[in-house]
Amino acid sequence: MDHAELVAYALAKPGATEDEPWEGDTVAKVGGKIFAFLGGNGLGVKCGRDADEAAELRHRYPDAVSIMAYIGRYGWNTVDLDVAAGAIPDDELCELVDASYEAVVAKLPKSKRPR
Repeated sequence: MDHAELVAYALAKPGATEDEPWEGDTVAKVGGKIFAFLGGNGLGVKCGRDADEAAELRHRYPDAVSIMAYIGRYGWNTVDLDVAAGAIPDDELCELVDASYEAVVAKLPKSKRPR
């Protein structure tokens, strides 16, 4: 799965919108909250409640996944899609987006959750 396909997949989620809060860094939001960082040729997603839970993915794919700068301690990882191509199955990349989306939606007030 290439970067464009993954961006399209993320933005097809119910209530998902694209935003550029920082120049050159595109994100996918739901209910005003970021659930995926889509800039460059990478993917930043929430992979657990904290860095310890997110570490499992980094241990499984040490060349393709790293702790995300600044917010990694909150369970966010960065997936280098150039390295991940062929290493991480497409369905698992989609599952990462799904899990990140669901984690963010679960914390939204009911009034901001997609219908």
